[in-house]
Parts: sequence; structure tokens; C-alpha cells
Amino acid sequence: MMTTSPYPPTETPVTDDAALDLHTSGAAQRALDYYLKADMSTSRADDTFFHIKPGISHEEALVHASDLLRSAAATAYESASSHQGNQRDLAFSVVYLIDMAKAMVERSLLQPEAQANA
Repeated sequence: MMTTSPYPPTETPVTDDAALDLHTSGAAQRALDYYLKADMSTSRADDTFFHIKPGISHEEALVHASDLLRSAAATAYESASSHQGNQRDLAFSVVYLIDMAKAMVERSLLQPEAQANA
């Protein structure tokens, strides 16, 4: 037997108490519900992972989107620099697409300012 630890694994006997813990475990019950109950595995519309703060202004949302795009571009650029060939070309194309989207977001941030000066 090969292990990653220099110490051999210790075997713990499964007792009735350990088996009982699995039956009363919330995580185990949710896993069983997810895989065995058809209506439990469908996602609900209100179970979104990311929520936008209520009342956020359009300008705040665009500034945040611009920051997210800058972070995404940095990540894609770093990924591109560590690859070669087609993988590098694909990563740099993602950088280019992100830069275009960021330019559009920044343009829409400048638009109200330009209208105020007109």
C-alpha cells in the first residue's frame, strides 16, 4: 500500500454511533435529497450565487463591472504568458475580448460627463 504520509493510516472501526451520525447528518440528508428526490434536484430562481446590492446606481455598477473586467484581463493575460501555441493564442483572444468590453463600460461611464459639459 502506498501513502503520501510517512505514517500508516489508522483504521477506525465503524460503530453504530458513527452510522447513526450519517443518518442524522444534515449534509448527508441534503446529498440524498439532491440525488434521489426528483423535485429537490431542480434549481429555484431565488437560489442565485451572486446578488447585486439593492439600490446600487448605474454608475456604481459600471465602475464595479470595470474593476471585474480589469481583474479578468489580468488573469487571462497571466494565463496566456504561461502557455504556448494555440493555448496562448486563445488566452490572448480572451484578453482582447475583455479589453473591448472594458472599453465599452468605461465609455458608458464617460457619457453622462460629456452630456453635462454639452
